[in-house]
Amino acid sequence: MECIGAIDQGTQSTRFFLYDTAECRPLASAQVGFPQVYPRAGWVEQDPLAIWGSVQDAVQQVMEQARAQFPQLTVRAVGITNQRETTLVWDRLTGQPLHNAIVWLDNRTAGICHAMTQQLGSQDHFRPVTGLPISTYFSAYKLKWLMDHVPAVAAAAAEGRAMFGTVDSWLIYQLTGGVDGGLHITDVSNASRTNLMDLATLSWHEPTLRLFGVPPAMLPQIRSNAEVYGTVKAEGPLQGVPIAGCLGDQQAAMMGQRCAVSEAKNTYGTGCFMLLNTGQELVQSSHGLLSTLAFQLGAAAAPHYALEGSIAIAGQGISWLRDRMGFIASAADSEEVAGSVPDSGGVYFVPAFGGLLAPWWQDDARGVIVGLTQYSTKAHIVRAMLEAICFQTRDVLEAMQADSGTERLPVMFVDGGASQNDLLMQMQADILQVPVRRPAHMETTSLGAALAAGMGVGMWTAEQAFTDLKHNTGGTLFEPRITSAAASRRHAKWKLAVQRSFALAELTADLQEDSEPRAEAAEGRAVAAAAGKPPT
Repeated sequence: MECIGAIDQGTQSTRFFLYDTAECRPLASAQVGFPQVYPRAGWVEQDPLAIWGSVQDAVQQVMEQARAQFPQLTVRAVGITNQRETTLVWDRLTGQPLHNAIVWLDNRTAGICHAMTQQLGSQDHFRPVTGLPISTYFSAYKLKWLMDHVPAVAAAAAEGRAMFGTVDSWLIYQLTGGVDGGLHITDVSNASRTNLMDLATLSWHEPTLRLFGVPPAMLPQIRSNAEVYGTVKAEGPLQGVPIAGCLGDQQAAMMGQRCAVSEAKNTYGTGCFMLLNTGQELVQSSHGLLSTLAFQLGAAAAPHYALEGSIAIAGQGISWLRDRMGFIASAADSEEVAGSVPDSGGVYFVPAFGGLLAPWWQDDARGVIVGLTQYSTKAHIVRAMLEAICFQTRDVLEAMQADSGTERLPVMFVDGGASQNDLLMQMQADILQVPVRRPAHMETTSLGAALAAGMGVGMWTAEQAFTDLKHNTGGTLFEPRITSAAASRRHAKWKLAVQRSFALAELTADLQEDSEPRAEAAEGRAVAAAAGKPPT
C-alpha cells in the first residue's frame, strides 16, 4: 500500500492524514489539540514547541493505526498545510523559540499599523507590490513588534542568529533536522501573506524589508508549492520520506476543491476565508479584498493568483458561545439551538472581537449584539451568530464580484468544520442567493497538501489532479429557499449593525489599562513564589 501523508497544522489543533496514491482517498487520520495563550485582551499566542509536539503525536497515532491495517505501508511523500500569518522567531544557534508564536488573529500591532498608515499616507501603500493593506493580520507587523518589544529577538536579529518564519517554515525546519541542519524555507502562498513578498516576482521585496527593519538573513528561502524540499530527518515513522508539497491552509483548501479559474471556495474554520481563482492574472482589489497567491505547482510552473476575503471570526464565534457564554454544550449543539427558533428575532451579532477584516478592515471595531428585546433568548443570539458568518461571507462575495467582474457564481464550494452544520449552510445559500456545494470528503485542506506533495514527487500532474482525481462533485447541494429581495433586506440591516461596531476599541483599552496594575501585581506574586520569597 503506497500513500501520501498530509500534515494539516491549524489554529487550534493539528491533524495528520494518509491518502492512497490510486485515487487520493483518505485511509487514516488523527487530530491533536494544543492550548492557546491569551496574555491580554486581543492578544493570542501559541507555544511553538507545543505546535511541533502536536504534529509528532498526530503522525505517530496515524502511522500506528495505518500499519496495523497495512503492514507493508509505504509513504511516498508528505505535504504540509498550515495556519497562515502566525509568526515565529527562533535562534539559529540553539534551534529554540525566542518568544511564543503570535497568532494570525492577534491585534497587538494596531499601534504599529496606525503609525505606519500615517507615515506612508495610506492604508493601501503596499497593495501594488504585496497585494495587502496595512493590517494587524499580516506577519510583517507581528515580526516588527517582536523586534521592537522582545529584547531576545532584537539581539538575535542584530547578531544574525534570528530565524523568522510562519508555521510551515518552523515545521519544515524541525522535520529536516532542526538545529542540526534543518532547512529554512517557505512557500509562495505563505510568503505572500507576510506583506514582505513581491507578488509579481515571487521574491522578498527589499524596499519593504528596509522599511520594516527586517534583516534579509532572517528570512526563509521562497519555494513553489509542489517540489521536493528535503527529506524528514526527525526521528519517527516518517523518517526518510520526502517533503514535497506546502501551501497555506486556504490555498490548500482551494487546491483540494480543485477550483478552476473563476471558481471560488469558502472555508469555515476558526475564521472564514473565501478565495476566487483569477488564474495567471494578478487582480488588484479596490473593494477591500486581498490579492494573493493561489498556487505555483512546480518550480518552473507559472503562478496562479487569487482574490481573497478573510473573516476573523467564524467557528471561533461558535466556540465563544460554548466556552465563554455557556449558551451551547458543544459546537454541534449550535444547529439544534439555533433551529429551535424560526429566525433571530431581530437580533444581529457582529463578532468583531479583535476588529473586522475584509472588506471593512476596521481594527478598532469590537463585538456588538444589537436588536435585543425582552423577547430575545439565547437561541436568538446563537442563530444571530450563525447568520453573522453568512452575512460576512456575502460582504466578501459582493466585493469579489465588483473586483473581478464576475456577475454571479454558479456554485460556492464550501469546506471546514462549521460547514458540517446543515442549518448554517442553508442560511448561507439563502443569504448569498447562490447554491452551496459541500463535498463528501470535507478535509479539503489536507487533501490539497497531499495533491501538491504527489505532484512534487511525480505521482500525478497538475492536469490529472484537477481532472482525474477530482471528486468534489458529490456531497450535498444547498439551494436558496428565500427570495433575493428578502436576502437583500436582511443584509442591509446587517450592514447597519456593522456600522455600530466601529471605533469601540477605546472601551476595551480603558478596561485593559485598569486591569494592568492588578495583572502586574499578580505576576510579581507568582515570580516571588517561584523564587521561594514571601509575597509582597
